[in-house]
Amino acid sequence: MLDRRMVFKAALAAGATVIVAACSGEDNGGSGGNGGQPSAPQPPKAKITAVPAVDAKDAPVATPVVVKVTEGKLTEVSLTGDGGKQVKGELASDGLSWTSAEPLGYGKTYTYAAKATGSDNKVAELKGAFTTLKPASQNRATLNPIDDAQVGVAMPISVKFDAPVKDRVAVEKALTVKTDKQVEGAWGWLSDTQVDYRPKEYWPANITVNVEAKLYGVDLGGGVYGKSDVTTKFKIGRNQVVKINTPDHQMNVYRDGAKVKSYPCSNGLDSDVERNTPLGTYIIMEKKEHAVFDNARYGYTNVNKKWACRFSNHGEFIHENQDNAAAIGKTNNSHGCVNLLDADAKDYFSSALIGDPVEVTGSKLGKQTQSDVNDWLYDWGTWKSFSAVK
Repeated sequence: MLDRRMVFKAALAAGATVIVAACSGEDNGGSGGNGGQPSAPQPPKAKITAVPAVDAKDAPVATPVVVKVTEGKLTEVSLTGDGGKQVKGELASDGLSWTSAEPLGYGKTYTYAAKATGSDNKVAELKGAFTTLKPASQNRATLNPIDDAQVGVAMPISVKFDAPVKDRVAVEKALTVKTDKQVEGAWGWLSDTQVDYRPKEYWPANITVNVEAKLYGVDLGGGVYGKSDVTTKFKIGRNQVVKINTPDHQMNVYRDGAKVKSYPCSNGLDSDVERNTPLGTYIIMEKKEHAVFDNARYGYTNVNKKWACRFSNHGEFIHENQDNAAAIGKTNNSHGCVNLLDADAKDYFSSALIGDPVEVTGSKLGKQTQSDVNDWLYDWGTWKSFSAVK
């Protein structure tokens, strides 16, 4: 027989087990041990990021905006600027990124609205805005030659700015020149507002030249930024070179290295160095069927001449001077210009292109580097030293 005390203890122990089980069930509340509270929902697996980030300040304007997603695919992306205008952009075919397709404006606010569906079929969103940089001022650039021009083989490419440039390296890195044939060339700064490009040798004939100056959004130094991009596409014409050895009283014209014309001429007065036609390689800068010449220093004004081709801003032209016919081909007596007979001047004028080289030798007057276009008055090593990129 069992001891009654033993039976009572066994029953008590069994009751304790039941009570513990009941307490455990009451604590779970049927929710897996969360104190009776429902589980928090899991966030979407898809993660959307953007560059510039939301709340970014002074964002660049020329760098594309990029929106990306991981663990999902983008379904909607918009970037809206001030005034509600949407920025053009393209969603990648794999749905993993969106990239803007146009530059942003200076000092503007842009707002994101993007959605993506994750691998868990949940939707993630990106909202918010950023602001772009605001320049202290903007500097405008122009390009020459202009679109569709046909120019001679010595024509330099010229980029001119409205205001001085502090960061010349930044400018040069924004400039590109592309040609049909490989050409060795370099940029050179002629002043703090002008940088030119010229080839080592004359351009190859009959090629196309494409120039891009991607200056918008470029920091030109001192808080000044490029106002806009500028481009040009022009053609180099036939190879024609004028050669004048001043003591010979002849102006020779060469095509592709062969002499095709020889005109008698009168050049700058030999006995006065200041009136000599200057040494060096210049280019045809301007053509006028009728030109008026004034030079108070030498006492003449309102002198009308025809078929004038300027090749230096020091004052030199190739032009008709029938009034000086007795000296043409015999004596140098001009004030620096190259005088031709009327028929010859007209003939040459009709063949000339802006950018044709004019090579002058035999003179006592040195190279006139103060001329607006003096690119060819420097040897190649000196020209390359004018570049800011070393």
